[in-house]
Formats: sequence, structure tokens, C-alpha cells
Amino acid sequence: MRIAVLGTGEAGRRLGSKLVSLGHEVTLGSRSADNPRAAEWAAGHRSAHGTFAAAAGGAELVVNATGGLVSMAALEAAGTENLRGKVLIDVSNPLDFSAGMPPKVVTPDGGSLAEQIQRAFPETRVVKTLNTMTNTIMVDPGRVPGDHVVFVCGDDAEAKSVVTGLLRSFGWPEARIVDLGDLTGARATELVLPLWLRLFGIFGSADFNFALPRA
Repeated sequence: MRIAVLGTGEAGRRLGSKLVSLGHEVTLGSRSADNPRAAEWAAGHRSAHGTFAAAAGGAELVVNATGGLVSMAALEAAGTENLRGKVLIDVSNPLDFSAGMPPKVVTPDGGSLAEQIQRAFPETRVVKTLNTMTNTIMVDPGRVPGDHVVFVCGDDAEAKSVVTGLLRSFGWPEARIVDLGDLTGARATELVLPLWLRLFGIFGSADFNFALPRA
């Protein structure tokens, strides 16, 4: 599959590397065509890089791995036409670090960033997932023992099916992929981040995740 990963931070590069290892054709997207971090990654993975628009335009599926406070601007730069009809996996979190730690979660209109993206791009099929864990666990769930879970939500059932297929290829067993229903579920997963950050500070490590033991 041709996949655009928007964002050159650690999460974007980690996801891109995993997707390449699984045989996908990945383009890493950034604000400028000559982004040095994107160029270095692309050279090391025999892949492509380019602007947000160039990456999204040639893709069948798009991953938003940009910082949550700049995601809307990044997707606007990618272009409505380049996103139309495509599955967009949103792994971002709208965290405001301007006042230091702990950050504030910015919830547009009391909703979620994922819903804001869906409203702005109504013909794009937005699925929220992977935003409640560190990027190493996203692509290697075996890094943490036990039956910890990954959450998925979105308004389009077919799009969620495509995304859960990718999650299984990352190593997530079907039983540990928890479907939260429609995209309003992103309100809950985005609000998990203050708890995640607090635990990270206490543990001194990001190698943990959430499990849901049930009777």
C-alpha cells in the first residue's frame, strides 16, 4: 500500500520505518520538500519524502503523526483534494506545553482533535488510534508483557477495518484491539494523556500501557 506519514518527529519516523519493514511504500511528509530529518530518514529506508501535499497526493492511506496543535495546519497544507476519500489514521494528541509540565489537553469545542479533523475534511475517513502509548509500543506491542490494549474509533466501519488490519500487522492481536465506536470515542482517548504523562513521570520510563481485565 502507498502510505503517507505526515510528521517527521519520533512517532512519524517510527511508524514509517515499521510500515516500510512490512512492505508498504512510504513517503514521509513535512512542511518543506528539503526537510533534513525527512531526507535522512528516506535515504536510510530507500523511501521518499516531500511536502505534506506531495506525500498525501500520492498515497492511498494517510497517517497524521504531526503535533496535535499543528495538525490542522499540516492537513490544510496537505490539501482537501489529496485527502478526499482516503483513510486518515490520526495518532496525534492536542497537548499544549506552553505553560510547562504538565501540559493542557486542548479539546476543541469540548470534543476532540480527531472530530475537528473530520469536520474540516468531511470526505476523509478519519480513524483515531495508537495515541495512548509511546511510539515504540505502537509498532512493537510485545515490548510490554500482558494483555494491554490499543483503542480504535471512527465513523466509517470500512476504514476501521483497514486500520485494524494494519494494527494486526504491527503485532496487535485481534482480542486486544478495542473498538470504541464512532469518532466521539477520541474525546476519551485524547483525555487519557494527562494520566499517561503522570505515570511516565512516576515510572521514569514510557514502557507501559493500559490493560482492561474483565470478568
